[in-house]
Amino acid sequence: MQDLRGTSKFILAGLVSAFLFGAATPVSKVLLHDIQPQCLAGLLYLGAAIGVLPVVVRKGAVRWPWHGGRRTILLLMGAIVLGGVLGPLLLLMALRFANAGSVSLWLNLEFVATVILGHFLFREHLTFRGWIAAGGTVIAALLLVGGKGGGGIIPAVLIICGCICWGFDNHFTALIDGIPPAQTTLWKGIVAGSFNLFTSSAIAGSLDLPDMVFVALLVGVLSYGISITLYVTAAQGLGAIRSQMIFSTAPFFGLLLSVTVLGESFTSGQAIAAGLMAASLMILFSEKHAHVHRHGVMSHQHVHRHDGLHHDHEHDGLRGTTSHSHWHEHNPTEHDHKHWPDLHHRHGQEENKES
Repeated sequence: MQDLRGTSKFILAGLVSAFLFGAATPVSKVLLHDIQPQCLAGLLYLGAAIGVLPVVVRKGAVRWPWHGGRRTILLLMGAIVLGGVLGPLLLLMALRFANAGSVSLWLNLEFVATVILGHFLFREHLTFRGWIAAGGTVIAALLLVGGKGGGGIIPAVLIICGCICWGFDNHFTALIDGIPPAQTTLWKGIVAGSFNLFTSSAIAGSLDLPDMVFVALLVGVLSYGISITLYVTAAQGLGAIRSQMIFSTAPFFGLLLSVTVLGESFTSGQAIAAGLMAASLMILFSEKHAHVHRHGVMSHQHVHRHDGLHHDHEHDGLRGTTSHSHWHEHNPTEHDHKHWPDLHHRHGQEENKES
């Protein structure tokens, strides 16, 4: 019973994280009536930085990006430009043409972009199930293009481009090991948010902020800053796979709020697309593969437990089952177990022996 109660709080953290993130799309649709897209993108990401700032402060001194080395700086720059500047701007531009419900569902294309980019560019293995899941999501997205509230081809192209940007962002962020995840979000929010805000002001010819500025910042704090913090909390307690499964409900929360709060119509096309996307996600998360693979020497920092496979270093006064984060080193090893592409498993399938 104690284990169930302990797990429940992490499940709740994951669900709240997904709800807050999903709510950002319909709320942003409303804010776009008073704020132009680039200005809103800047305010949302500055809000994200404000939201994660307490976590960064609580965990100690801020680690400047250049302390992580040249690799960390380049990866962080890529994440900032693609995930912090372009991604949200493209999303908000699409929201001006299409209903929030359809855009919410289209955001599932982010996982398609992530897995395909991972397969071709980031040495991640994608099985037949993964391709089926990606194909199902693409078909569902196509169903929305011509449907009521879909807005046609323009918002679809904008969302596809935005999801590709976020796909790269996901891989860049996953590879950053020179600074903690919360600080990655902090720097992304500060730099990308400031860039979009001041670029918007330069184009407008003035630095006048809209009346809804504090509402936009609050949405950023809740839907990006606190949402990300809760997601990391869930991942620490449930593991990456289960926490990502819970977080994948975010677009469906966005659709629900679009219908119940904004009063958008729920079409048969959206129902079919939502069902197909949900099935595709279930197929994706059922994917695992196993083969003999080798790990070289690696030094990095991330949240981990001592699982008997990759983390076996000792701590004074700390149980191995407790989630914790610190700089640590892996020794070379070779083994065979079921795994997902993650921080420790970014090998090309051709380099290994399939079991």
